[in-house]
Amino acid sequence: MIEFFDRAGNEAAFCQDGHSLYLWEGKAAAFIQDDRIYALDGRFIGWADRGWILDEDGACLLFEHDAVGGPEKPKRQAKTTPGPRGAKPSRVEPQYTPTRPTVSPVWSDRVFSDLI
Repeated sequence: MIEFFDRAGNEAAFCQDGHSLYLWEGKAAAFIQDDRIYALDGRFIGWADRGWILDEDGACLLFEHDAVGGPEKPKRQAKTTPGPRGAKPSRVEPQYTPTRPTVSPVWSDRVFSDLI
């Protein structure tokens, strides 16, 4: 299981199959197709790159423990057990994907859970 943490070091999301992202509580949140991340309704929300989840502008939203590059990672806070995964909804066709930006070494002002 890949665990993702936010800019404060709090658990935020997880992925067990390499394709489906769940919020830490277990709610289905997004899917990964190639290195692109889409909300379940098909909206583009970001990129997966070297252990980071980036927003559409290339700023960092979430990180996994061995993420490479990016801004300084905070100390991870005490971790709880993720919630049971909710039903995996059927995927829709991904919508428009913007041109991939240069990865930024800064944290995004956005919050991952707000994007889904």
